[in-house]
Amino acid sequence: MPTSFLGSALRGTFLSTLGLWWSVRYPLRYLRRNSDAQSQPSCGAQRLEVLEGAVKAFFALAGILVEQFVPTGPHLQLYSHKTHSWMELTHWHYSTMYLFFLLSGIVDIASHSPLKLPLGLDRLMLAVALLIEGLLFCFHDYSDAALDHHLYSLLAVAIFAGALCAFLEVFLRDHIILETFRTSSFLLQGSWLWQIGFVLSPPWGGPGWDQTDHSNFTFLTMCFCWHYAGALLVLAANSAASRCCNESCQLKFGDIDVELDCGMCIRRGNKSSDGALLPESPSEDK
Repeated sequence: MPTSFLGSALRGTFLSTLGLWWSVRYPLRYLRRNSDAQSQPSCGAQRLEVLEGAVKAFFALAGILVEQFVPTGPHLQLYSHKTHSWMELTHWHYSTMYLFFLLSGIVDIASHSPLKLPLGLDRLMLAVALLIEGLLFCFHDYSDAALDHHLYSLLAVAIFAGALCAFLEVFLRDHIILETFRTSSFLLQGSWLWQIGFVLSPPWGGPGWDQTDHSNFTFLTMCFCWHYAGALLVLAANSAASRCCNESCQLKFGDIDVELDCGMCIRRGNKSSDGALLPESPSEDK
């Protein structure tokens, strides 16, 4: 599979951005719910879900347009009647991957619309998008490029792990362990796609790594494990930052209920109707 560094970096940035966002959002939401077991999803949280879906759909659509309309792209032409051959199937390969993430973003938006879609459909669509991504990489013809096949096989491990988590979340909604593992798989996918770009198409030019050197296979397998260790460190750092943010908000607002969404402290309405925070009227003193 011919790979360009910019294309691999673009796909890696898309997946890493999702992972970084979730690595902040999910710990904050978990800490808020853990501090108030009776809390319910607020309007702000639902708007955040819609915004997340819109951003995902926007970047997926942008990815499709980039893959199709770069100078070497197929420009939406799948088959050439002049040469009687398929047109730039590698670009169509990645366009198909982005297409299912676009559908996932649309379902995210529709899930919080008046359509009242079934609960869990958004996670199911995300699992489908990841399964399609994994299948595209697993069953592509790598010819004699053994190193390419090894790199994308390692990537498929992260993809299918994320797909399994997303599928389980259809039935175990808002499960922090599953969400954390899915987040780590997206961070791993993103950083590994950057690594693939450096290995197969270095940005400084020149040929990629030697396809016949078996020591490269051993090193890159070990490097894949290091990438996952880095993803776990990012998760740990963001979780620690979320905890500090949660504690600072509690110290600042005292007994006032605080909702943490997108790292911001928002004052909620007082649950009780006794007016404890309001000054007593003079007539009540009599």
